[in-house]
Amino acid sequence: MDLRLKFNEDEINYDYVRPTYPDELFADIIRYSSVAEGSHSLEIGIGTGQATKSILQTGCLVTAIELGDKLSDFVKNKFRKYNNFNVINADFMTLPLESDSYDLVYCATAFHWLPLEEGYGKAKDILKHGGTIALFWNHPFPNRKDDISNQVNKRVYDKYCPSDKEIVEFGKKDCERRTRELEQFGFKDVKAKLYHRIRTLTSDSYIALLNTYSDHRALDVKIKDAFEAEMKTLIDEIGGKINIYDTIDLYLARKP
Repeated sequence: MDLRLKFNEDEINYDYVRPTYPDELFADIIRYSSVAEGSHSLEIGIGTGQATKSILQTGCLVTAIELGDKLSDFVKNKFRKYNNFNVINADFMTLPLESDSYDLVYCATAFHWLPLEEGYGKAKDILKHGGTIALFWNHPFPNRKDDISNQVNKRVYDKYCPSDKEIVEFGKKDCERRTRELEQFGFKDVKAKLYHRIRTLTSDSYIALLNTYSDHRALDVKIKDAFEAEMKTLIDEIGGKINIYDTIDLYLARKP
């Protein structure tokens, strides 16, 4: 099964527990791109619209592309009061789109699903000259060694999903790959910025959040059930809450 469609299985839970993005991030996108009423924006992989409202509120026309049919129906209803919103249930890479037609193309925590060269190439093609591409991701980190709730989290992961890969918090140096990609594929005026926040979730909310991750949903049912039961038990034993340290990275660039 295409793992991208795992997000389409429980759109209500996804909308409830997936975080939105900082207001400052949207202010930076709007300031850099100058989108306003009359502008045309395209969102790749809207999901349940965690990154959509602030762009809609500029008055620009937003076209969203979403692979999942349930997610498409969800956002169609969620933003039904906006007459400047349209969603298309399709695969961005195979959907015919007119060249040089968008002032802003943006994507929240989804661009990595696209084939690298073709994804950048298509995004560049559909942008107007001088138009903006905005790519951003949220990197949740529940593995700080000085946080007891994070220690518990790691213990459960080590038991049910062991890995030799070192777990490292996302940082400034990690931005270099994306900025190089944007330059490599012909964009100019490339900028990168990091934002930070801490989320505190109950054990139930944390497990609900894990169920929005494609790799977690793809676990064998018996392992998944045991993982979730032990995670809840251990978090509840230390007070019932877990801290998640988010780093959000934003990349902005223009088509020449």
